[in-house]
Amino acid sequence: MTLDYFVVFITISLALVPSQCQSTNFTSLVNLFIGTASGANGGSGGNAFPGAAIPHAMAKVGIDVSTAPRQAGYIHDNSTITGISLMHDEGTGGNTNGGYGIFPLFPLNNCTFESCPVGIGARATLRSANADSASPGYFTTKFINNIQIETTSTRRAGLIRFTFPESSEVNHVVVDLAHDLGRSFSGGTISMSSDGRVELSGIYLQSYGLDNYTVFGCYDFTPPSSLPSQPITNFGTFQSTSTSDPTDIVITPSNSSTASLSFPFTSSVSKIEAGGLVSFNASTVTARFGVSFISSSQACANAEEEVPDWDFDGIRETSRTSWESVLERVTIDVEKENATVVELLYSSLYRASLVPANLTGENPYWVSDFPFFDALFCSWDTFRTVHPLLSIVSPFEWSEIVNAYVDGWRHTGFIPECRANTKNGFVQGGSDGMPILGDFAVKYGSRGGELGVPTDDLYQALVDTAENTPPDWLTVGRQNTAWKTFGYIPTDWVDPSGSTGLATREASRAYEYALGDFAVRQAAIALGKSSGDVATYANRSMNFVNMWNPNITSDGFTGFAQRRFPNGSFAFSPPDACSPVDPTPHSCARGDDNDTGFYESSSWEMSFFAPHSVATLIRLMGGADTFINRVNHYFSKPYFQAGNEPSFNIPWIYHYANRPDLTALRVRDVVFRNFNTGIGGIPGNDDSGAMAALLTFHLLGLYPVSASNQLLIGSPFVSSFSLTNNFLGTTTKFTVNGFDEATVTGTPPNGSRLFVKSVTINGVESPSLCVIDFNDVIGGGDIVIEVDGDAEAAQTRGCGAGGLPDSLETGGFPIST
Repeated sequence: MTLDYFVVFITISLALVPSQCQSTNFTSLVNLFIGTASGANGGSGGNAFPGAAIPHAMAKVGIDVSTAPRQAGYIHDNSTITGISLMHDEGTGGNTNGGYGIFPLFPLNNCTFESCPVGIGARATLRSANADSASPGYFTTKFINNIQIETTSTRRAGLIRFTFPESSEVNHVVVDLAHDLGRSFSGGTISMSSDGRVELSGIYLQSYGLDNYTVFGCYDFTPPSSLPSQPITNFGTFQSTSTSDPTDIVITPSNSSTASLSFPFTSSVSKIEAGGLVSFNASTVTARFGVSFISSSQACANAEEEVPDWDFDGIRETSRTSWESVLERVTIDVEKENATVVELLYSSLYRASLVPANLTGENPYWVSDFPFFDALFCSWDTFRTVHPLLSIVSPFEWSEIVNAYVDGWRHTGFIPECRANTKNGFVQGGSDGMPILGDFAVKYGSRGGELGVPTDDLYQALVDTAENTPPDWLTVGRQNTAWKTFGYIPTDWVDPSGSTGLATREASRAYEYALGDFAVRQAAIALGKSSGDVATYANRSMNFVNMWNPNITSDGFTGFAQRRFPNGSFAFSPPDACSPVDPTPHSCARGDDNDTGFYESSSWEMSFFAPHSVATLIRLMGGADTFINRVNHYFSKPYFQAGNEPSFNIPWIYHYANRPDLTALRVRDVVFRNFNTGIGGIPGNDDSGAMAALLTFHLLGLYPVSASNQLLIGSPFVSSFSLTNNFLGTTTKFTVNGFDEATVTGTPPNGSRLFVKSVTINGVESPSLCVIDFNDVIGGGDIVIEVDGDAEAAQTRGCGAGGLPDSLETGGFPIST
């Protein structure tokens, strides 16, 4: 499938939006600064990116601060600014100095050419108070010296505009070659010409992984003749006189029509400062840019193709319109609903479509007719919520992303897991692209041809990743030799095949491998594969029970997931290790110092993770009543970590114990305790939109069950909403009959109408008060959720006649579909 195919479908989808949405400017409801507080000193550190970008853009243009942590380049504080650069991550962890931040520009005035402070420390400048402003597709700020910066962008290109004070006699722009956010420059080139074109290449370290990547840029400083001129009065290069004293910089004006610098690749990071300087006889200077992973000439071609006429306002409006087409797929009455909920909803929908990044046409490794997406960073973060959200409203975009996963297998043998900066990152848990592909097979496998996804290849990608062990499962794939030999991931075991990886996180990896195998089972059913495959992967998906030690007691509750030796005995880790109240420091990070067997989670938390068979967990924990008490204790202790992916489903897990009334109360508490519209409004990293998509589901009263057609249904935070599917052209309206505004709070008052009493789908009452089918959610028509305030009655009716959500152990997710 080509990029042209993708663009055509997006264009067609605009016509599918209900007419009543056309009058609402949904982009005006987005707050780009939610989650931009510093993560230092215990701050929330959402690492959100508030710059200019279109949905799934390669180019993400924004300002960069001098202090860390700055994973997205930006912090909403009084840090000095070192430049405005062309690419950024969104909401990730990883290197606290940040990823990308390539080829930054910086405006200077009131200096002579040879004396300008071009060094990154010398030029750093404060912003004016409250100067930052942003909307989808646009960002602006002003420095204390009254130089204004504005930017807008396309997929691989855009415009940056500097407006200098009228009193400035000479104005300059620095083009920095040697500084990315991570300060990881390891070689590169800059070539400048008198016609205002600057071409660059740079080699830097990826933001989450071990490899260098090469990226290219292009700037043009001479606009078309139809626009005001900005005459170049001087240009040249600058570089440090030595690496031992990199701040001693010499600026060399060009004495010809060109100027250039070249630095060969070095395996160690260079401390040199280097780049270009351009001077103008103009108070407004606009730079057109393009980026590429292929060559600087391709970066220039991208700019010429996507920004041919340098129309700043036109590009800004096109970018805004592209966001409007995404946001209007979820519609509510914005005048009627709670203003905070409105802002949270549309800001979350925005962040959930920033990544992964569409690098189609920019794959530096193989030639393919299929899309190439990057910033998967990581599937561990996004499989739970981002991909299920895309499956509901954006299947065209999702099919492109799924195709990129499949194409990764096609050319490497394994489903990519955490590709960032075009390189494999680290595997965090399982190979968590597997639930994503299983989800697609279940939901759209029968229509894969229409969406351009070869489902036989998709299935083979799942099987190969489930069966084969890569030489190094640190960066891709799974430790399948151990998984298939033992039925669990053993501690202190050397793979006789010679395959290596990071032999930690044994317990949590086993739980994620189990879910991955469930995804293969689900795909086998959906795609009509053999009954033998269905049985094999169903059985293997239950192997998470082999990590269960029934003899461990914590806080009066018995039975917890634990590490296990090859001889079958268990290795003890305190169940509260790595929880928010861990009394003894432990490591649960991705590193060889991980001493618990769990990744970014405690045993208290991860022991609740088996979304395909929660009934098994309830049995292991002693039955429904004990399970409910245990979940309540988990929250009250508190072991709950709202910003941590393994916790995402736990507020909804009461459904499986026939208590959706407790889910309704818990979700309200979680949302209002942990999310808000301020700069600290995300409880931890946004994690490539994972937190944004999670909050979207919470607010809409839905939660997806991985690799299945089931969604848990609950009590929405709005009185009605509509979901438009841009593939089917359907719009499904959800109406909450009896909606009570008093419930839009963390602690709804007694008697307020919070609890689901009935669910009616296109006039037919559903037997279930806990589960709704994906096909009903996207099928069009009307879904009415009736709510009441009788807590005792809600407890009594539970999930209703339809019974509990599916679990594999109790015959759920049936083979016949």
